[in-house]
Amino acid sequence: MTRTIRFGVAVVLAATLSFLTGAYAQPKDSLTIGLTLEPPHLDPTAGAAAAIDEVVYANVFEGLTRIDENGAVQPQLAESWTVSYDGRVYTFTLKDGVLFHDGTSFDAHDVVFALDRARAEESVNAQKPLFAAIDRVEAVDLRTVRIFLSRPEGRLLFNLGWGDAVMVAPESANNNKVTPIGTGPYKFDRWVRGSHVRLIAVADDRPLQRVTFRFLPDPSAQVAALRAGDIDAVANLQAPEALIALRSDPNFEVAVGSTEGETILAINNARPPLNDVRVRRAIAHAIDRQTIIDGAMFGFGTPIGTHFAPHHPAYLDLRSASHYDVAKARGLLAEAGQPDLKLTLKLPPPTYARRGGEIVAAQLKEIGIEAEIIPLEWGQWLEQVFRGKNYDLTIVSHTEPLDIGIYGRDGYYFNYDSPDFRALMQRLNDTSDSSARNRILGESQRLIAADAVNAYMFQLAKLGVWRKGLTGMWQNAPVQANDVTGVRWK
Repeated sequence: MTRTIRFGVAVVLAATLSFLTGAYAQPKDSLTIGLTLEPPHLDPTAGAAAAIDEVVYANVFEGLTRIDENGAVQPQLAESWTVSYDGRVYTFTLKDGVLFHDGTSFDAHDVVFALDRARAEESVNAQKPLFAAIDRVEAVDLRTVRIFLSRPEGRLLFNLGWGDAVMVAPESANNNKVTPIGTGPYKFDRWVRGSHVRLIAVADDRPLQRVTFRFLPDPSAQVAALRAGDIDAVANLQAPEALIALRSDPNFEVAVGSTEGETILAINNARPPLNDVRVRRAIAHAIDRQTIIDGAMFGFGTPIGTHFAPHHPAYLDLRSASHYDVAKARGLLAEAGQPDLKLTLKLPPPTYARRGGEIVAAQLKEIGIEAEIIPLEWGQWLEQVFRGKNYDLTIVSHTEPLDIGIYGRDGYYFNYDSPDFRALMQRLNDTSDSSARNRILGESQRLIAADAVNAYMFQLAKLGVWRKGLTGMWQNAPVQANDVTGVRWK
């Protein structure tokens, strides 16, 4: 009886200690990751939302190539390739014996189908320009694919590593939004709307047999779930103010890395009076970048003066073109005949937008602009702002890699129309030499900074937190992904 009581007390004490410290014994074959946003669906070839790739990229769906944590191109479904002398023909050798999760085989005909589907006129692929240089795709045999280009495209291998270019099969492509069928090491198990998506391993020998992505839009809920042991990791914590305490907690590891996320105050360039460059420049000069970084992100973020990642070798520091200057901003508004303006500021859910929006609105008020804050859910933002272009100002982080080309797209939500910029993009597409490409990218950065297309604020930091003993989590985010294929418990 005495031994039983002592044993029971010990169990209770151990459980209490675990509750207080958050030091739970983790199942060694499962992982739960907290995500801020729930994806609208699970087909990366049919949507712009980053949350889609954050669940399925590399885990469920694979491309001919893949982008690793350092932003380098690696083989994936293509084990090797050759490029013709003129740079217009790429020949890929595919891995042998690959199956889709429904048991159908993956071969060259699937590559033809997937790429033709992505670049078709009726395609809903959010990144169709990735495939603009492709003239035709040909299955030479079951394991050999040849891609013919209408012009050289120095980024083709990188483009094929995006989530928008993953391989899908004709038998299952139409249902991938709700029942994704890919070739990756994990297959879709279930989706409880508003709660989580669960993946399970295809092979029995994978270190992780189950991976659950749990949706926690509230930053404080992310921290609470970590401390309670309900989740094992948050790949990009939305509560930067909590990092100091988490860093001192022996149960967690904190990793501050870089992303491709240019965080901007986006401007509808076609809507009067925002179609006047003087008004846009005034808005840019009203923005105190460091105050926003300190106030909204607790100091985590790198100030930028153009739409380009500071870690890229072609980056130019153009902050001086739009330095914080209230007097200059007021003068520009007066010159444009707009001393008092009322604009809408539509904000999606992320912390950088909601917290940053409050600061931006206060800064705009200093120069005579009254910004009405309108909070939106992601679906509303996509419908009203991204697709409908019904907005004056918005704040969003563009996390696609090396995406300055969006400024040359017809009908993109900025409504920026510049023949000079489109000509630069054409030159870039026709250039394969890296030094020459970097020079063109520099000219492109200068042009959009001079035109004050948007007010460029900061490069989003990646604030990763995970339980001690978890290895293989990405510190940096060169693409929108939570690639768990190399993650395991020690």
